[in-house]
Amino acid sequence: MCTQADTGVRVRSVELCDEGLAFYEDAVRGDLPVRECPRCLLDLGLLRELPGGGLTPLPPGLAANAVMRPLETDIEEKQRALAAARVAMHRAEEVYRTHTGGGTSSGIREVSGAAVISATLSSVVESCREEILTAQPGGGRPSELLAKALPRELAALERGVRQRTIYQHTVRSHAPTLAYVEHISVAGAEVRTLDEVFDRLIVCDRKIAFVPDPDAERQQLALVIEHPGMIRYLVGIFDKSWERAAPLRHTPTEHRPPLLTDETRRAVLHLMVNGYTDETIAGRLGMSARTVATHVRKASEQLGSRSRAQLAYLIARSGILDEDLYAPAPRRP
Repeated sequence: MCTQADTGVRVRSVELCDEGLAFYEDAVRGDLPVRECPRCLLDLGLLRELPGGGLTPLPPGLAANAVMRPLETDIEEKQRALAAARVAMHRAEEVYRTHTGGGTSSGIREVSGAAVISATLSSVVESCREEILTAQPGGGRPSELLAKALPRELAALERGVRQRTIYQHTVRSHAPTLAYVEHISVAGAEVRTLDEVFDRLIVCDRKIAFVPDPDAERQQLALVIEHPGMIRYLVGIFDKSWERAAPLRHTPTEHRPPLLTDETRRAVLHLMVNGYTDETIAGRLGMSARTVATHVRKASEQLGSRSRAQLAYLIARSGILDEDLYAPAPRRP
């Protein structure tokens, strides 16, 4: 039979205002003001009314127990309620997986709508206990998303969850993402960057994964994967990319080139030689089309090219994609 416990403990927040602090200081000195006593001093128990009238100051240490004990009781009750909710959700999760994640089921389900996706992801991350793997393509992330994700991920790191994240090299010049990386790195997260990241991915405890729907027209749809074989496959892809990625330190002086110039320009030129447009290159490397054009223009100046076709020819002839990008340029034919 279901039971629900409610102790009725509800403690309102009480702050000590500047006027109250000044009033308390006068009372401690023995010069009790004649003006009305601020309510916060009575609520905090720092001043007590005498039976015969008047007020007397009490030591904060003596008043603290009466004020803090109800707060501590309230916190303990909430912690017990949280633990009970986690147990209940875990039991329900076992039933759910038995009937949807095994047997003839594919172990893949859809979650639609930005709000539903966000709530589902938050719930999974909050229940994560061992490891979170994330791949975030597309360059720097919006500030509002970073602000929303930061408390959730710091809480996971505080629980001892190991976190590894892969970004693209372009985040090394994106201030909001760098500030976010500094916070989570100090808390214990590991962050690396690549020129090109396979796709967006989040894996929790190697049991459940989130990926966007491959259909570009269905951007408000995510796939929740719980099939063990698919999870192992996705983790394998992540680990191989992680081995090739370069660490992104949380020291500001380490965010800058050469990775953001040499390796990124090499990736731009490689895609250009293979016939991709600036817009396609920008989408794959997480930068703007203008930045792509800048990389192409500087390579053209270095090699003395007058056209995109001539640039591709000179790059292929010089072997610049296999050698140091800033080696002396070959003579023009």
